[in-house]
Amino acid sequence: MKKMKCATYEGLDAKVVDVESTLTKGLPSFSIIGMVSTNISESKERVKSALLSNEFSFPPKRVTLSLSPSELKKDGSQFDLSIALLIALNQVEKDFDDWFVFGELGLDGEVKENTQLYPLLLSLANQGAVQRAIVPHSALEKLSKIPNIAFYGVKTLQEATDLLRSEVLCEPNVVSTDFAYPSYTLDEKYYVYNRYEEDFLDVKGQEVAKRAALICASGMHNILFEGSPGSGKSMIAQRLRYIMPPLNQAEILDNAKLDSLEGKEPEFKPLRNFCSPHHTSTSASIFGGGSHKAKIGEVGLSHNGILFFDELPHFSKNILEALREPLQDGKIKISRVNSKVEYPANFVFIGAMNPCPCGNLLDKVKECRCNELEIQRYKNRLSDPFLDRIDLNVTMQNIDSHDEVSFSSKELHQKVIDVHHIIKKRGQKSFTAKLSDKDIEIYCILDAEAKETLDMATSRFALSFRSIKKVQKVARTIADLDASEMIHKKHLLEALSYRRR
Repeated sequence: MKKMKCATYEGLDAKVVDVESTLTKGLPSFSIIGMVSTNISESKERVKSALLSNEFSFPPKRVTLSLSPSELKKDGSQFDLSIALLIALNQVEKDFDDWFVFGELGLDGEVKENTQLYPLLLSLANQGAVQRAIVPHSALEKLSKIPNIAFYGVKTLQEATDLLRSEVLCEPNVVSTDFAYPSYTLDEKYYVYNRYEEDFLDVKGQEVAKRAALICASGMHNILFEGSPGSGKSMIAQRLRYIMPPLNQAEILDNAKLDSLEGKEPEFKPLRNFCSPHHTSTSASIFGGGSHKAKIGEVGLSHNGILFFDELPHFSKNILEALREPLQDGKIKISRVNSKVEYPANFVFIGAMNPCPCGNLLDKVKECRCNELEIQRYKNRLSDPFLDRIDLNVTMQNIDSHDEVSFSSKELHQKVIDVHHIIKKRGQKSFTAKLSDKDIEIYCILDAEAKETLDMATSRFALSFRSIKKVQKVARTIADLDASEMIHKKHLLEALSYRRR
């Protein structure tokens, strides 16, 4: 019996699969067992054709391939190459137990990549389950970004057999593993995306909203923009991703993994994800799901990035209430009869809404056509527990012909980077908005006057425990923008100005 290793997906994580083969006497047959999907069953024909096209003789025996563990459902064409190699090398007196082998086979023996390859290998690397792997040569540039794995790229089935037959193993293929972006090192190396495809120079006026956007980016705080149609809510939200804090290597690789799961080609940019589902989207498309195999949704795809809900009150009540868990915990759980999956979902939430159904309630010129009942019903779509998870509430200013440009994205981004230096040198492991209650006591130090102000605000505005912690975290970010070690009264007052009224 010969054995190699491959992998398949279970939820968002890869599971190691042992590919075993036996050739026994009996009527010639070829079977693959082990709870395999249709595309693995079809690999029998691809493997046969690839072997015969490359002058390998298909053994006239009973050929059985087993993919174990048998209770794990296997899916994907990445098993083709390992199955073909086990048959082609059956007579070779060597063990291949420690080899991971991935690749789809063409009918002529060409080794191709599939969409699951990158996320599978990244997941295995994060688990420390793989040291060396044979992969399609065309995928080397992408895969070589994954650290701590020796990759051997092959173009054909013949190259793969020659590699495993050889007595002296050749050196693994090495491609540059660094990213071509500016970087700096604090507790680890961080990469800066310095290309501003959408710039804050396009936003005239709205100084309060731009200040709130800067605070949002610096501390990774959730934010809600409320204002008339055309006041710039979506413009600011779309430009926020370009001034967000830089990414480290692990986060860039995770983003590339999410791109692969979404069917995109990974670009390895230090640019945070931006997901903006339409308000008519289903719950399954936003949170993920599926009757047999739980797939990732928009909430999971926005991990380490931004989730933007435009026209917030028009999203269904069920979706908004279900969003409370990932906003609070930074993860989402999907339970189905066949599987239970947990996805990381540590994102910045941005919401945008009109002040009333017609949108003209705050407009100085246009007349609002809504009655009080319609306005109240519109605002009641957002529950207090949901709104309590929003750190910054911003009312957009009225548009004026004299409004001017104030800051570019480059200038704002530099301020965010300066704050990033401050929080890392202070010893914070997470961004300010994600601080635990214990960390708040350590890092959010108020001076005497600020403490007195917070006590007065708590009594006057009946602030909840969560609201108090939220105000402290926003004040900490504002103090960092001023490069202040302590939180002073002016920082706390500004933080209170962004509370929900």
